[in-house]
Amino acid sequence: MPIRILLYEDNTELRTSLASLISFAEDFELLASFENAGNVLDNIKQNQPDVILMDIDMPEVNGIEGLNLIRSKYDDLPVIMLTVFDDDGHVLEAIKNGATGYILKQHLTTRLANAIHEVMEGGAPMSPAVARLVLKFFNNQHTRKTDYALTNREKQILQSLTDGNSYKMIAFHEGITLGTVTTHIKSIYEKLGVHSQAEAVSKALKERLV
Repeated sequence: MPIRILLYEDNTELRTSLASLISFAEDFELLASFENAGNVLDNIKQNQPDVILMDIDMPEVNGIEGLNLIRSKYDDLPVIMLTVFDDDGHVLEAIKNGATGYILKQHLTTRLANAIHEVMEGGAPMSPAVARLVLKFFNNQHTRKTDYALTNREKQILQSLTDGNSYKMIAFHEGITLGTVTTHIKSIYEKLGVHSQAEAVSKALKERLV
């Protein structure tokens, strides 16, 4: 049984080209095509597609808005985004909003058929450039430091703690009283959400705070 597809693309020439590409494939059936996603929920209800191909940059109701409408009622319906954009903003916005796959238009003739089959098998197809952007984003998220609003003095004292210095040694090196050191360390613990020197040092090293 062929995979049933709805297509959303505002460029008439490209929409016609994609319609022909899909129609020539024996394992695909193009149910309908539209120039924007304004009636996407009605379209889905009437046609019962297996997969949706969705351009991002469309008039009136664009692909991101259309995707949000779809996800408001259909959690598992595969939606492959089609776009010329390969910047972080469009990629991440589409993926965060529930896109199943993301194919750049320059790759449609070589990757679209495989992408459709892949989403039907539970995959998440992406053009290589898109995959790199997503990996870069999550790597940055992983390594990004949390801003605990430590003052410069608190950072210096935290560094001294990680070096293994005692409160007395910290007071000597910083030129402050032992009581002041204790006050700063109490503030550091509160900001980091820890309750001991070991926890503070562990968090400082793990998150590269010093």
